[in-house]
Amino acid sequence: MNAPKPPSGDAAILIADSAWRRLPRAAWLAARAASAAGVPATVLLADDRTVRRLNARDRGRDKPTNVLTYDPPAPGLPGQIVLALGVVRREAAAARRPPAHHLAHLVIHGALHLAGHDHIAPGEARRMERAEARLLARLRIPNPWKPRPP
Repeated sequence: MNAPKPPSGDAAILIADSAWRRLPRAAWLAARAASAAGVPATVLLADDRTVRRLNARDRGRDKPTNVLTYDPPAPGLPGQIVLALGVVRREAAAARRPPAHHLAHLVIHGALHLAGHDHIAPGEARRMERAEARLLARLRIPNPWKPRPP
C-alpha cells in the first residue's frame, strides 16, 4: 500500500489496488476532495472484490458498491472511506463523466457521511447534494446533479 502525503494533511490515501495508478492523479485528487470536505479521513482505493467482501460483511449486501464509509473507531481518530475502482469507472462511464470527477464526488460524499450528513429523507438528500456540489465547485469539478447535454 502507498500513502502519499495529502495536500493539507487532513487525509491519508491508501492504494490497495495498483490499478488505481492508471487513473491520473487519483491519490492526489482523493486527498484534495477529502481536504475540501474538512473531515479527517483515511481513503482506501480498493478493488471491487475487496469492497464486495466489506459490503457483505458490514451491510449484508453481497455486491460491490461505489463507496463505503466507516465512522472513526474512537474519538479523535479519522473515519474511513473505501472506494471500488471498477464501480467508480462503470458509474462514471454511465454518467458520461471523467472517472476522476466521480472519484472526487464519492470521496466528498463519504466525507459528508462522516460529518453526519445522510440522504435517506428527500430533504436530507437535497441538502447533501447541495453540499457536494459546493465542495466540488471548490475543486472546479462540475455539479454531478446538474443534467448534462447529450
